[in-house]
Amino acid sequence: MRKRTILLGTLAAALVAGGAWLGSLDKETRGLLAALPTDRDVLMWQQDQRDAAFRAMDRLPFLAEASTIAPSATPRPLPAGKPLTIPGIDQYMAQQRAAGLVIVQDGKVRFERYGLGFDAKGRWTSFSVAKSFTSTLVGAAIQDGKIKSLEDKVSVYVPGLRGSAYDDVTVRQLLTMSSGVRWNEDYEDPKSDVAMFNNAEPEPGMDATVSYMRKLPRAHPPGEVWHYNTGETNLVGVLVSSATGKPLAQYLKEKIWQPAGMEAPATWLLGKTGHEIAGCCIQAATRDYARFGLFVLAGGKAGSKQIVPEGWFAQATIKQKDIGEPGKGYGYQWWTYDDGSVAAQGIFGQGIFIDPKRRLVIASNADWTRATKGPEPDAREAFYRQVQALVDAGQ
Repeated sequence: MRKRTILLGTLAAALVAGGAWLGSLDKETRGLLAALPTDRDVLMWQQDQRDAAFRAMDRLPFLAEASTIAPSATPRPLPAGKPLTIPGIDQYMAQQRAAGLVIVQDGKVRFERYGLGFDAKGRWTSFSVAKSFTSTLVGAAIQDGKIKSLEDKVSVYVPGLRGSAYDDVTVRQLLTMSSGVRWNEDYEDPKSDVAMFNNAEPEPGMDATVSYMRKLPRAHPPGEVWHYNTGETNLVGVLVSSATGKPLAQYLKEKIWQPAGMEAPATWLLGKTGHEIAGCCIQAATRDYARFGLFVLAGGKAGSKQIVPEGWFAQATIKQKDIGEPGKGYGYQWWTYDDGSVAAQGIFGQGIFIDPKRRLVIASNADWTRATKGPEPDAREAFYRQVQALVDAGQ
């Protein structure tokens, strides 16, 4: 694993720095520079800026560094299967502003298409799809004996949280987003916690996530109320790296990326104090997102090796918490459906849908018109149901 430096500061500052730097970039990257944002948070970027940046978060002037995750020396084959004919697919791709869509059934690719000038060789950012990778690393750390129990207090592994509202919160409660700590996840509010915490100045000598989260007040007793909280996934990442003594990107490489047979390098953006942003920001090829779905379908087994405890995904991908939506719930950083399927989801249209009953994986990347509040989420849910019906009909 190597670290790849993303130049700090705004695009404007980078351009002033000189033409020699620009000349060292590849043609595609130079072409994207014109659309890159210069002074706004990712949640506030315009659509053309997102189109440019989502495929290049680890290659363009940004606000972070990134760790690179080497692929497997023996990638898992994804042979072509029977082509799946999907009525209305052109309209769906256009309305979703889809960058990539890969549908795999029984380990074979039944549909693959790209858009927005993106292709199979590119890396697209994951946003909160990364949460499901992070929770899987908790399972790996339990399998390795580095985390003893989900009932352990978080502060056992993250001492900086002692004396805070997280002092009595368990690992399980972090995984299920039921800590009871107050948090605002409104992506369109520039004053929300999710908008501000990555930019907050950390206390000297303290991890940036821990520094921000330890100051938050309690809203409910631990374990009683589900409330979506990206900052808590970042804490899960700090916990895993603390327990294992390894950077998350290295642990991801060792436990998932290489054992599961990923074909392309991935990257993971780092926060201000050098830790991977665990609730976000893995960049990977769409086919490798699909391979992660196959790893989950296999119960976390890679070859003859069990990476997570047997039965881990049976617990991680069922409804642990009610989210107030009929037929849905939340597991260990997974969105669950009462029909047994499960999804990793990220803002602006990133997703991995996994249906064990049909041995089906749908990996998708996009740049929706809004983070979560536009028409695209419901349309994607309908698309999942459409594909399930086509499979059931023997298509």
